[in-house]
Amino acid sequence: MSRIEGKTALVTGANRGIGRVFVEELLAAGAAKIYASARKKENLAELVELGKGRVVALELDVTNADTIQSLANTHTDVDLLINNAGVAAFVGLIAAKSNDPARDEMETNYFGSLNMIRAFAPVLGANGGGAIVNLSSIAGHVNFPALGTYSASKAAVHSLTQGVRAELAAQGTLVVGVYPGPVDTDMAASFPMDKTPPKTVVKAILAAVESGQEDVYPDPMAVEMHTALMGDPKAVEKQVSEMLPE
Repeated sequence: MSRIEGKTALVTGANRGIGRVFVEELLAAGAAKIYASARKKENLAELVELGKGRVVALELDVTNADTIQSLANTHTDVDLLINNAGVAAFVGLIAAKSNDPARDEMETNYFGSLNMIRAFAPVLGANGGGAIVNLSSIAGHVNFPALGTYSASKAAVHSLTQGVRAELAAQGTLVVGVYPGPVDTDMAASFPMDKTPPKTVVKAILAAVESGQEDVYPDPMAVEMHTALMGDPKAVEKQVSEMLPE
């Protein structure tokens, strides 16, 4: 996908954080239309106003495959799918009181992305291939015990990205995996680490889409950890193992 200008994008979880910035930066990049989705349509009113006719609000729960398929049947102009919607419980795999946080994270982060891709892959193919962006995390490469269930769900997104990339190569769809460290959003507010502004992350992702880059490490921590993982993954595992859940 060489240019975002003039294209139609769909962003999940667009009401706040990285999703909201995606919409803002897609507007700045010249996207012709942006479908901004969230569970509550009214939370997208400011973005619709900002878009001046180029932002269309969609009420969407990414865990509802039937609703997603209905949208794909009627919104057939999508060139760029951005799977941004996500949840994080910030609990350990064993320290959690039940499996409920793990199930919620997997349903939204993994199955939500899979639902969107299964429904919209034919749309992208019919429109020349297009691109898919999947928001994983550097925690998808190594498990942070303080957020063990979230890390597991993002590891699933990483594996999903690799598999989908292979299956959709023949139709010319670029599949971009994104592996950020902590980003300065409400979701990460309680996480005690230096955080990267979401605008910096989004700009790096959109540049990767236009250049055809498949894997994106959009902040200093992500770059540092990825480099370390390539050199000595066991050492990195031991390092992050000290970040135990409370």
